[in-house]
Amino acid sequence: MAVELPGFLATVVEAVLVLSATLTLLAGYRVVSGPTTPDRMVALDTIGSNVVAIAVLFALVTGQDFFVTISLVLAIIGFISTIAVAQYVTEGDIIT
Repeated sequence: MAVELPGFLATVVEAVLVLSATLTLLAGYRVVSGPTTPDRMVALDTIGSNVVAIAVLFALVTGQDFFVTISLVLAIIGFISTIAVAQYVTEGDIIT
């Protein structure tokens, strides 16, 4: 049950989807070639945020609410993993 978006809004959503996918690929390159661990952490967090944005935009395009639920779960997992990795980098242990 896809909702038909108005012409300009559909164009903007498609452009943002392409831009977000491109930025995700660039962040993936930063994960691989990042000179320091904090650079890699920020790039992974960026990838997580972009994937959430892509899921929400895809839900908007397709009209399926399930992708919004998926994006919420991905956002929660991304937040918890960012906290865990930051604690590991700063203290050397996740659970103390």
